[in-house]
Amino acid sequence: MQGRVAPLTGLRAVAAAAVCLTHAAFYTGHYTDDLVGHLWARLEIGVPIFFALSGFLLFRPWVRLLQDGVGHQPDLRRYAWHRFGRVVPAYWVVVVAVYALGLVRPEPNPSGRGADGLVRNLTFTQIYGFGHLRVGLTQAWSLAVEMAFYLALPLLGWLLTAVLCRYRWRPARLLVGLAALAAITPGWILVAPGIELTARMWPPAYLWWFVAGMALTVAVPLVRRWPAWATPASLALALAAFVVSALPAIGGPPTMVPKSVLEALVKSALYLVVAAALIAPFALAPASHSRYHRALGTRPMVWLGGVSYEYFLVHLIVMDVLLLDVFGWPLFTGNIAVVFLVTSAVTVPLAWALRAALPFGDDGGRDRSAEEVQR
Repeated sequence: MQGRVAPLTGLRAVAAAAVCLTHAAFYTGHYTDDLVGHLWARLEIGVPIFFALSGFLLFRPWVRLLQDGVGHQPDLRRYAWHRFGRVVPAYWVVVVAVYALGLVRPEPNPSGRGADGLVRNLTFTQIYGFGHLRVGLTQAWSLAVEMAFYLALPLLGWLLTAVLCRYRWRPARLLVGLAALAAITPGWILVAPGIELTARMWPPAYLWWFVAGMALTVAVPLVRRWPAWATPASLALALAAFVVSALPAIGGPPTMVPKSVLEALVKSALYLVVAAALIAPFALAPASHSRYHRALGTRPMVWLGGVSYEYFLVHLIVMDVLLLDVFGWPLFTGNIAVVFLVTSAVTVPLAWALRAALPFGDDGGRDRSAEEVQR
């Protein structure tokens, strides 16, 4: 049975807003090396939330085939078409627009310029090698990682369901297989510095965030009762892990990838806890009427979640143009709240227009899945 869980879409709005806030903090010079500065920097937690949501939502067909005893894989053509349609056209529009803007707008940062930069950004390969992240598109490193997960998921699903579980519902064996996949990430974090400078941003470094969501999908049919205290406990756990990740001695400096391998490992693990704890109440108790469910299930939150992907794509170039070209504010100056609110006021209508203008905008491949769970 499937039901609509609107708060999952509302959580996307929260994740997108967190990413915009952390960029606003960076632009205004608030990535200070103290607890407050680290908290602003840790709002990058929006990315792990997006990754875990993808794992939770997209792995459901493979879990369902085991429960139903279906001896064949999901329709991969439909899966590929939905992933392409919901993600790629809007992304390509924004990439081309950013590069076109660069032809008439002076930019001091040469990263990602030229035809090579354009091709790399269009093909989600900008994270493989140094110097390809484009101004106004630096947040798209996460889309390169997510696209790699989309491509790998059918193979992972086949290995877990056909090879490991032999098309039988064996949740314990399935969870062991997911644990083995998750173990790739700490191993990669340990060896990445010796491979290549940008290897710390390659997909294996973030795989366990996706796997956390996949594990929640497996847990859905196993958890028969979600007590009332479990939701506030999950939120408290998420808050505690988030704050601990911001402690300078724990998660390292306010940068995306800490220099210390131990700091990178601990911070990534704490992000996994935060993302899983925020999703768990919606995954395991979709019909709950807790305040958390009600808050993220309101119409405004669900609507904002529906355009969160386009908001994520557009917000950084909007912020850059507004601050530097319109207001003339020097980099690393200004107020976080003002930057966030002004950027959002411009970005939200652009995000809605971008989604509405594209033929795939209302396809629902991404967001329909964001509002359905197996019960």
